[in-house]
Amino acid sequence: MSSHAPIIIVGAGQAGVQIAESLRQEGYGGELLLIGEEPHPPYQRPPLSKKWLFDAGNPVSLAIRGAEALARRRIELKLEARVERLDRGSTTLELASGERLSYSRVALATGSLPRVLPVPGATLQGVLCLRGIADSAAIAAAIRRCASEQRPVVVIGGGFIGLEVAAGARKLGAAVTVLEGLPRLMSRVTAPIVSEAFEQLHRSHGVQFVFDAQVTELRGTREGHVAMVRTADGREFAAGCVVVGIGVTPDDRLAAEAGLPCERGIIVDECSRTADPMIVAAGDCTARRLADGRLLRLESVQNAVEQGKSAAAALMGRERPFYATPWFWSDQYDVKLQMAGLSQGYDQVIVRGDVAKPAFSAFYLRAGRLIAVDSLNRIPDHMLAKRLLDNDLSPTAEQIADAGFDLHSLVRQSA
Repeated sequence: MSSHAPIIIVGAGQAGVQIAESLRQEGYGGELLLIGEEPHPPYQRPPLSKKWLFDAGNPVSLAIRGAEALARRRIELKLEARVERLDRGSTTLELASGERLSYSRVALATGSLPRVLPVPGATLQGVLCLRGIADSAAIAAAIRRCASEQRPVVVIGGGFIGLEVAAGARKLGAAVTVLEGLPRLMSRVTAPIVSEAFEQLHRSHGVQFVFDAQVTELRGTREGHVAMVRTADGREFAAGCVVVGIGVTPDDRLAAEAGLPCERGIIVDECSRTADPMIVAAGDCTARRLADGRLLRLESVQNAVEQGKSAAAALMGRERPFYATPWFWSDQYDVKLQMAGLSQGYDQVIVRGDVAKPAFSAFYLRAGRLIAVDSLNRIPDHMLAKRLLDNDLSPTAEQIADAGFDLHSLVRQSA
């Protein structure tokens, strides 16, 4: 390994940029190379399914850092470059162009890939999924065509991406049907009361829902454009375009082919270190090994940023574990859903606020302890939830249920 070789960061998204900038903040003065597959400088992805989708904004408005800002930090940016192979033996990366790059250390921030619909017709024209700017622009254009031609948009998947796209499509004037394979919306991450609130919200804006819908086939026109979605019970749904939002898979190909342990992502510790001391990983491509042996996968900006900071410290031989409470958000019409903590395994849900508006928070408890809070248009509740969870403070079920009890007092008392 050449001591003069650069640190190379594979992936120019949120985690990749954070690693590069944190390395400079940590005092690294050597060469830094940030490699991205897309033609755009690093940009924010969450708006692609939200406001940017129906506003048709300029890609520049999404930028995290432009090329000039990175250059001022002496971070070299190499765009439209795909890394095909990571050779740990020779400490080199091989690009699709055939170019080989030597590295001193590597950070993998390759993100995730949309799950592909495993049915006949999934490759027809007009069948779209969302990962990058080009995908968002293509979805927006297809929705606008459907609206102008009065053809329906079919969204497969009732999770965050599917519902955000459905909201955007309604704002653009298209008819929308959402096909969800499970009995309710966002069922893997929210309680029934939250699912029901969003179902009613979307129905009030004209979205049609079909639950327990198992898609078996997409059929097209003679020209090869999607025209219909068929489900296992024999129903058929006309479609001017189909947007597939059935989740993502971690892009751990490089790591797996290089022999690094992968399971639901590149396995890292709390400091973003892989099994190779010369390689770290951060963001959606990772699965963090917890102290009890379980693996935790988080798909969020917060996780990308915090793991990026941990990864940079690890490359400098320092410890910076990431333990903060995870948080997420989704914007649908005029409702902001903010989530703090992880609700899996809850055994009790207590609601504060007005479910009808909706403007309420669902507090999740397990064995009497607070583990997560979902807030709909209740920003103060979300901020409080993060403070409670960060400080391992738990109100009792009775305190949560009592609208007159000041939950903030628990934080003040612990200060």
